Amino acid sequence: MPIADWQLEVNLIGNWKSEIGNFGHSAILRALESVTDPEIPVVSVVEMGMIAGVHVKGDCVVIDMTPTFVGCPALDVIRENIRAAVSAVTPAHVTVNVVFDPPWTSDRISASGREKLKAFGLAPPDERCSGGSVQTLERTSCPYCNSLDTDLESLFGPTLCRSIHYCRNCLQSFEHFKAV
Repeated sequence: MPIADWQLEVNLIGNWKSEIGNFGHSAILRALESVTDPEIPVVSVVEMGMIAGVHVKGDCVVIDMTPTFVGCPALDVIRENIRAAVSAVTPAHVTVNVVFDPPWTSDRISASGREKLKAFGLAPPDERCSGGSVQTLERTSCPYCNSLDTDLESLFGPTLCRSIHYCRNCLQSFEHFKAV
């Protein structure tokens, strides 16, 4: 049975705009909120600002996803997890497109996403800091004690989107999600 024709739009930070208030909207939102990045399992793709749009027409759901980095090694896994989660809540055919326009920036991470990154031990990028410089990286706040007395140990962490730092205050090493 096809679902009703409607289109759901998502702004860049994951706040939902819609003229409908039915089961489809709620179910799709909950499904997307359940999908996480395999490398950062505490933050959903919605909180990361990776959902660029959701379009429903007839018996098709098309989700536009913007990756955090073009060469993200988890891209195929995330795309399949989105498709599976949404397919589980609707009989519609689900397609997930990877889009690069508009490009993802770290400004799209929601406030709750930033808090979850920090609680995970991953220093979030500062708000409104896309295009951060090396100076911004050198003044990264420690996610454990909030100290700015930190050193940049390596510009490149386990993935291209992270750098490695050391806190001289609490003596912890930590990763920082780079501003993009």
